[in-house]
Amino acid sequence: MIQGPHAGPILHGVRPAPVRPVAVYTRGGALHNDGGASTAPVDMRSLAVLVAVSLALAGALSASAPPRALPNAAPTALAGPATPADTAALADSVATPGSRPEPVARITGMVFVPAGEFLMGSTVDDLRHGADRDEWPQRRVWVDDFYIDVHEVTNAQYKRFVDSLRVPAPPRWVNGNYGIGEDGLPVVSVTWYEARAYARWVGKRLPTEAEWEKAARGTDGRRYPWGDRFDPHRCNHGDRLMPIMSFPGGVSPYGCFDMAGNAAEWVADRYAPYPHDPGETLPADIPDRSWPFRGDRRVYRGGSWNSFGRFLRCANREAAPPGKRWMYVGFRCAMDPPWRHASPADPSGAAH
Repeated sequence: MIQGPHAGPILHGVRPAPVRPVAVYTRGGALHNDGGASTAPVDMRSLAVLVAVSLALAGALSASAPPRALPNAAPTALAGPATPADTAALADSVATPGSRPEPVARITGMVFVPAGEFLMGSTVDDLRHGADRDEWPQRRVWVDDFYIDVHEVTNAQYKRFVDSLRVPAPPRWVNGNYGIGEDGLPVVSVTWYEARAYARWVGKRLPTEAEWEKAARGTDGRRYPWGDRFDPHRCNHGDRLMPIMSFPGGVSPYGCFDMAGNAAEWVADRYAPYPHDPGETLPADIPDRSWPFRGDRRVYRGGSWNSFGRFLRCANREAAPPGKRWMYVGFRCAMDPPWRHASPADPSGAAH
């Protein structure tokens, strides 16, 4: 496992810190720590019991402080390519084009977000309390039915993509491999183009900004996936990347994990100002930030493990050139349901 500080440019709202993944893993039936030193042999049945108890404890902790959930949240499962059972369920679920079937098919590792309006962006009052100019104005946005991954794409999932298509591995990997024990960490240091290519490879796509924000905050306009007040115990707001789904108390209204903190996430959209009426202007005490919209940049959302709390809000927007790599930016995938008639082309733009 490669450890140590990783230098990089400092963006606004980001504090530099070393990446020190800490993991305990098994190798040949022996327990190992970060340094790879072997300790006492482990009985695998005992280990399975320990994992089951840990999962039960995580569920109990989540139940003790549940987020305000919306209906139709699918059960938690690891995200990945659609299974044959998923494909069959989707095929059986189609009634007539444009008509949502009941019940809605459940896709392994994804949650279903039903069509409807939600509050997107931030108000002038929000801008006076930490929000950024590029989040204005707040408005009601209609989003069609879609599925989105429960969690961020992991190293283990991305490794299959790298090996199958012989594409370059993320630069922090060594000889095409991530560190031992890092299977469940979100893959980072991938470009927007690479994230889009992976999504297409598994039969999915990158979510739009609107889809991502609705999946993160629901329909009630909350600031964070769990509510309006920042809580560092509900997200990875520490000093290193952590395994996916490590914070069940921070799950979003629809059942998505890690939409605040851990790894920031590429979305499909170009970075552009939100639409507003020509006569709709900001008060004089709000500084103009129209300049960041120049050039071709793509949006990433959610903040990361090394972002300040206000940058973990659901409405926060960051952007970078699509060919740029950041050690704290990963992604998750989305998918259209088959009953969406006349689905628009991939919003990420096939020609770019």
